[in-house]
Amino acid sequence: MNVAVPVKHRIQSIDILRGVIMLIMALDHVRDFFHMGALTYDATNMATTTPILFFTRWITHFCAPIFVFLSGVSIYLAGMRRTKSELSGFLIKRGMWLILVEIILLTFAFSLNPFFNAFVLQVIWAIGVSMVIMGLLIWVPVRVIGLMGLLLIVGHDMLTTLKLPPNSSQDVLMKIFFTARGTLFALDKNHFVFDLYAVLPWTGVMMLGYLFGTLYRSDYKPASRKALLLYSSAVIFMIFVVLRFINAYGDPQPWAVQKNGIFTFMSFLNVSKYPPSLMYCCLTLSVGLFVLAITENVTGKLAAFFKVYGSVPFFYYVLHFYLIRTLSVVVFFAQGFKTSQIVTPNAPFLFEPQGMGFNLAGVYLIWLAIILLLYYPCKWFSNYRKTHHQWWLSYL
Repeated sequence: MNVAVPVKHRIQSIDILRGVIMLIMALDHVRDFFHMGALTYDATNMATTTPILFFTRWITHFCAPIFVFLSGVSIYLAGMRRTKSELSGFLIKRGMWLILVEIILLTFAFSLNPFFNAFVLQVIWAIGVSMVIMGLLIWVPVRVIGLMGLLLIVGHDMLTTLKLPPNSSQDVLMKIFFTARGTLFALDKNHFVFDLYAVLPWTGVMMLGYLFGTLYRSDYKPASRKALLLYSSAVIFMIFVVLRFINAYGDPQPWAVQKNGIFTFMSFLNVSKYPPSLMYCCLTLSVGLFVLAITENVTGKLAAFFKVYGSVPFFYYVLHFYLIRTLSVVVFFAQGFKTSQIVTPNAPFLFEPQGMGFNLAGVYLIWLAIILLLYYPCKWFSNYRKTHHQWWLSYL
């Protein structure tokens, strides 16, 4: 049964920015599966990385925080079309749906392991739990929610050094909600959870986005919105620069003088994503706010290209993972690996043997192929959403 709903007005700058980060995000995932040795060494380790490898990884740091921030903006916009009760119910149900998608659809896409020996909790998990929390808090005034988000972003770094009894319930909860950074939780001898995203710091980013969503009310003057976005961007970026130079609080990984200037600069920029530190949030969100400000009235083919992906982020996200993994299986056999090597000993992810993959040039070519292959499916689904109003479309 189709349910008639008001036609949603899409905001161009949000779709452009979201589209840009979705495409950049794919680069990181392509590198994970196609760069030789990507899963065995850290691209941000100053002792082993190269400038091009470092910045290939570093540029993708902007994706998750901006995506989560824009999710908060979208929640505010969704609330303009719903009552508080309707919005609360929608957020809780959609949050639970996203958690399920992460645990089942995306875990399988990541591992290709039908026995689900490893459950991988990434950004969709964090967004899902954060949406459930937002659904419970939606009656709280917008400014109070924004302040709560700011406190989480600014203050959670104080918890990273807190010592709790290992594997105690307090330790597990602290890691899940505040400090997880690729943390393994054993479910039994053969199954475990790989938690990359500590929930509440990301919830703070969503809450801040919810506050900034008020700038997109119909009665808010575009010139005032642009000025406030630019001012906020400049202030937040200066906070990052000052805190980073002080090198005392806001990131667990201090920068240090390296073997030459470029590596010292890389060290300065090398802020922590797991969990998202204060400096990491300041750097990434300041850039996101700047792009929102300057793209509000941008037109042209490039803007239209980005908007296609930005208008269907969930559809693109799930599809791009499955396309990447399908191609990785093709590459596995094309590079001469045998069926006996599908399973790597002591590793939960299939089709990931040592020595498989390409150099960075090959990674970039595959990345371009991935995003171009997804253009027309995303364009079709974007048009479908504009012309259809089934209830389930709001969950995609």
